[in-house]
Amino acid sequence: QVQLVESGGGAVQAGGSLRLSCAASGGTLNNYAMAWFRQAPGKEREFVAAFRWSGGSLYYSDSVKGRFTISKDNAKKTVYLQMNSLKPEDTAVYFCARGTPIISTIRQSSAYSNWGQGTQVTVSS
Repeated sequence: QVQLVESGGGAVQAGGSLRLSCAASGGTLNNYAMAWFRQAPGKEREFVAAFRWSGGSLYYSDSVKGRFTISKDNAKKTVYLQMNSLKPEDTAVYFCARGTPIISTIRQSSAYSNWGQGTQVTVSS
């Protein structure tokens, strides 16, 4: 069973940057999609970014497109989320996930079966 461990969260001022990491162990990432979701207090979990480990398109939510970048390190089995130009509305717990979505469901949390514990990102104005 794969384990996903996020790190890199913290508190920053608006306009700042953070890089989140998601290290995978105990399972393969081949033939899977990897994604970042986030959940703010009192709100539903929302899609942030995703890609298929084997390659192909990158997917972003409209709210982060142009500011966030998802990437990976094959050797380290790690997924990254580079977050630039952070805004207070980016404040949330960020989760890494592994799943087998089809293209039409790649933004849906229900398509992912393995989740990390989350890392808090707080952006102050």
